[in-house]
Amino acid sequence: MIQAKDCIQSLSLVFIFLILFSCSNKAEKYIAEKNTEKIRPNIILINVDDMGWRDVGFMGSEYYETPHLDALAASGMIFTNAYASSSNCAPSRANMMSGQWPQRHGIFTVGSSERGKSSTRKLIPTKNKDYITKDNILIPEVLKKAGYITCHSGKWHLNDDPTTNGFDVNIGGNHSGNPGSYYPPYKRVPSLTPPSDDYYLTNLVMDKTLDFLDAANDQPFFLYYSPYAVHTPIQPVKSLLEKYEGKPAWNGQNNATYATMVENLDTQIGRMIAKLKESGQLENTFILFISDNGGHYKITKQWPLRSGKGAYYEGGIRAPMFAYWEGKILAGTKSETPISNLDFYPTILEVAGVAKPIDKVLDGRSILPVLTNQSEMAPRPLYWHFPIYLEAYVNNDTTTFDPLFRTRPGSAIRLGDWKLIQYFENNDIELFNLKDDLGEKNNLAQSNPEKANELLEHLEKWRDNTNAPVPTELNSKYISN
Repeated sequence: MIQAKDCIQSLSLVFIFLILFSCSNKAEKYIAEKNTEKIRPNIILINVDDMGWRDVGFMGSEYYETPHLDALAASGMIFTNAYASSSNCAPSRANMMSGQWPQRHGIFTVGSSERGKSSTRKLIPTKNKDYITKDNILIPEVLKKAGYITCHSGKWHLNDDPTTNGFDVNIGGNHSGNPGSYYPPYKRVPSLTPPSDDYYLTNLVMDKTLDFLDAANDQPFFLYYSPYAVHTPIQPVKSLLEKYEGKPAWNGQNNATYATMVENLDTQIGRMIAKLKESGQLENTFILFISDNGGHYKITKQWPLRSGKGAYYEGGIRAPMFAYWEGKILAGTKSETPISNLDFYPTILEVAGVAKPIDKVLDGRSILPVLTNQSEMAPRPLYWHFPIYLEAYVNNDTTTFDPLFRTRPGSAIRLGDWKLIQYFENNDIELFNLKDDLGEKNNLAQSNPEKANELLEHLEKWRDNTNAPVPTELNSKYISN
């Protein structure tokens, strides 16, 4: 009996040990999974509105002062050939958040595609969509499903409420393209209540963003920081105005009011970086910085780049850009690799270790190998498609294709040092060598027809493959000169 009892007890102990061992393995596996989630990098995408290629110190400006951005850029990799995938805000943002060219989602411009006088438009342009469709899976939706807490902060512009597209928190985002006023009342941003009668909107957006960072301290987060600044209306940060009114102009940059907005935005981003350092979050945070399109040519110049926002010359699409990730991206590095904000979707997913959604078409490539110095990106064409009209900002603007429009319907391609723009109205072609002619002053289409035909063939094949709409219907109200 004693032996039987001892045997039973021994068997019981073995059974209990096996259960405990099994539970221990499960617990360790659970803890390991949780730890994996915990060390998953935070991701911040900073998308400034209408900031030109040279509107920051790290891109060479000696007029605008951006010390915090300059320091952060110097700690990461600066891209000198970074592009917005469209030349104005709504399509650029839709492209970036969806990872797709505009012909896939239908947002080609802001508002109507029939802008400018009807009598000067030869073609009926492609109809424009104002809202991103709900079935288009955006970056925050993928990250939220993967366990990230997600926050949109500032300008959204793709529908009425970013929380319908994967954001847990929305700070001031709606369908508005600009706030109406940076001083109270914030006309088009009624969801934000100012703490005082003269509280600047950019500061309040950052106040709320810092509150989010405090709340998200213990779990990985995705922050889309997209301030309304530095979009119009151009309204001064009063405490900085005197400083810039007495400052010498540089390279066509001399707008003191706009300069106060640029510096104040830099200050707010500096507050965010200080908060991340203080909490210990910065060391595990991946940051991408870019502008949604070129600078407003009436307000700021990007010389030697030609033109500005709304045009498909370099001044309208080339943007200031850098990436930061402590310990992963070598500080003080620069890349001349041509990239697009279309590349951000696959890059962010790779950084997060998250798979692409099934059946989701992405038109960019991950730039993570470039950022981490693992490999160079293979040469590839970059494309733009704009089957719409966009009226000129400035009377008799000599920087655009004609003085009436920043954009007439057409497409563009950059391949290596070469760039071609095709306009649909009369099949006008412009060909530039950006290495020799960054200012796009010399059209080489006639003198180098072989290169023009090569790029045009690429462009036409791309349009066919992506079902890009090309307007052909003539406008009966058009009056030929």
